[in-house]
Amino acid sequence: MTPEQIFSLASTLALVGWVVIVIAPHWQHTRALVFSGVVLLLSALYAYLILRYMGAATQNGGGFGSLKEVTLLFQTPEALLAGWIHYLAFDLMTGLWISVDAAKRGINRWFTLPFLFLTFMLGPIGLLTYSITRSIVTKRFPIDPFEL
Repeated sequence: MTPEQIFSLASTLALVGWVVIVIAPHWQHTRALVFSGVVLLLSALYAYLILRYMGAATQNGGGFGSLKEVTLLFQTPEALLAGWIHYLAFDLMTGLWISVDAAKRGINRWFTLPFLFLTFMLGPIGLLTYSITRSIVTKRFPIDPFEL
């Protein structure tokens, strides 16, 4: 597959995961489908790209030690694609956590939609706004993400 085809596949898979989270957050198979079916598949695509192309991406001075090295690292389409898939997988996992956590706390699913949208579009901002809201609703800070 070409990088463009992998990009399209990964983006479509992530979108399917988001649709399932938004449309069927309480369906008994949502967590398994999104995590095992989408997040892990995106993770496998990411691992393939890292193993296949990251060596070449570091040969031009790319790395993680400075902003300049990161800039050089992502100059190849394959490395940029790996970075994109990294975002897709982690943002989707964060959206799944928000959905599950809100359900455990009895937070109305419609109330979570803005946080899910922000996570879909801007990742950490969705997590931040949900976490602030969660701490206000539960009157608990600091936030323990695994508190039952």
